[in-house]
Amino acid sequence: MRDPKPEIPAAAVGSRAPDTIETLRAQIDSLDTELVSLLARRREVVERVARVKRENDLPASHPAREEDLISARRVQAAAVGLDPDYIEDLFRTVLRNSRVGQLDTLSRRGVRPGARVLIVGGRGGMGGFFSRWFIQSDYQVRILDREDWDQVEALAAGIDLCLLAVPIDVTPAVAARIAPHLPRECLLADITSLKREPVNAMLSAHAGPVLGLHPLFGPATKTMDRQIVVVSPGRDPRRGQWLLDQLTVWGNVLVRTSPEEHDETMGVVQALRHFATFTFGRFLHARRVPIMRTLELSSPIYRLELVMVGRLFAQDPALYAEIIFATPERVALLKDYLQSLQRNLELLERVDKAEFVDRFREIADWFGPFGEQAMRESSFLVEKLVHRYKDLP
Repeated sequence: MRDPKPEIPAAAVGSRAPDTIETLRAQIDSLDTELVSLLARRREVVERVARVKRENDLPASHPAREEDLISARRVQAAAVGLDPDYIEDLFRTVLRNSRVGQLDTLSRRGVRPGARVLIVGGRGGMGGFFSRWFIQSDYQVRILDREDWDQVEALAAGIDLCLLAVPIDVTPAVAARIAPHLPRECLLADITSLKREPVNAMLSAHAGPVLGLHPLFGPATKTMDRQIVVVSPGRDPRRGQWLLDQLTVWGNVLVRTSPEEHDETMGVVQALRHFATFTFGRFLHARRVPIMRTLELSSPIYRLELVMVGRLFAQDPALYAEIIFATPERVALLKDYLQSLQRNLELLERVDKAEFVDRFREIADWFGPFGEQAMRESSFLVEKLVHRYKDLP
């Protein structure tokens, strides 16, 4: 007679060890390690793609493919019970990292490698910024700054591009001073935040190709991925196309406009916005508002707004003075803005809530569909801010 089989506990049959917080955290750590490894493998493939693109002169970014990829990942997320918005957010971060990585390789390609570039004001912030990008793309870069005018003949000899990177108020005078030394076929361009007067000055001074540019970013920018450069035509656009192609290779998005439209629009986009921010900051300063305490009691929207105010006052005041007081038209625009504040003061003095609601609705109707877009975009930014600074005051 055989011995009876030992009894096996029921819990051990077809079961696993009970979950504990330690074992579950270990599983999460393991999965996180796999995710990082997968991202590293993805990066290796992206680098190979970048090499193929460079060898075949293909653009770094393919917006249509990116949107197709995002759509496919959203469908996949929904199928496995994940929030599609969360997955889209994740993959847009991954795709941006991929673009920047590719640009680090592709942006070094020169459209006209070996071309001679003279940057007037090349030791300044934006002048130095563009100097570095041209050098990494195999251009021959020369610098002409205040102390170099005694060498202007040698510096300007045989150049293909003269880029003016000097303050707004001296750009027309510098254009007139440098133009007699430029070769006839040289492209003369500027990167100031005004366009009508600088472009007209360059056209008057130089008989060759002329191009007005306005980069909507500063010298602290680490990548030109999808950074906007406004392009205002001057003369002979065909001969300036290589520079626009180079900006595109670097990752910029080009927006074309006339010098007149540019200056009118920038009066609102830059001068009015910066001046309104300045006045808000000045008011906070005058009232000695306890900034850090307000942040402890603030909504994410207030933090976002205050961040933009603080950002302004952390930068060069002379630069913003140039932008705000650049033209009589801008000063007149800002006076109109202050007069509109006076009308709002009258509304406050009457404590007229009904009129406030009426004006509010009128303006909301004028904004139209942009209101919904603004809600989506601001909600995205607020959520990012909350997650990043949730433990800060």
